[in-house]
Amino acid sequence: MQNKGNELITLAQRIRALNETALVYSKNEYEIDRSKELISISDRITSIVSGVGEEEIRACYNPVREYVTPKVDIRAVIFNDRDEILLVKEKADGRWSLPGGWSDVGFTPSEIVVKEAKEETGFDVRVLRLLAVLDKRCYDHPASPFYIYKFCFHCEITGGNDALTFDILDSGFFALDNLPPLSRDRILPEQITMLDALRRDPSSAVYCD
Repeated sequence: MQNKGNELITLAQRIRALNETALVYSKNEYEIDRSKELISISDRITSIVSGVGEEEIRACYNPVREYVTPKVDIRAVIFNDRDEILLVKEKADGRWSLPGGWSDVGFTPSEIVVKEAKEETGFDVRVLRLLAVLDKRCYDHPASPFYIYKFCFHCEITGGNDALTFDILDSGFFALDNLPPLSRDRILPEQITMLDALRRDPSSAVYCD
């Protein structure tokens, strides 16, 4: 019974997270009201299962007054049999990056990278191993308002086919000596070189800044 309760709370947290994100992008009043109502329903479900009052649950999501932690960026490192790397063209800046994005509530890091790869490229992938955990501050990225850790997973394609989502303009495989203009906020050429070296040596330890 406890496991079912935990599962229900995780689903409620996921509903809340999706609708909090929707509020960031929603433009019309109907979408905004619907998202707010779903957030209230999520809090009600959590309250029923946990026995904690709804006001107390809502207080957990008020502007942060606790220890601030880094945001987590999850990226897929995928090569084909010609040692070309799979990149996606971001609609945000028209430049190229590894498939991936922010981690989502209710998913493990491995589940996130599989989900993001599918959503952004159309390919089904399997996680082989974690290659690196990078602290964005340690590299020559443009200035960012967030403190970010990047988790880079080596993955292999198991199926699916090319397909794009609303925030991706294009995707393709590229030779490492002929990379397109990279989205430097997301990935740097030297990081791709490092990840390639790590994936070529299965005995190498996970690189961690």
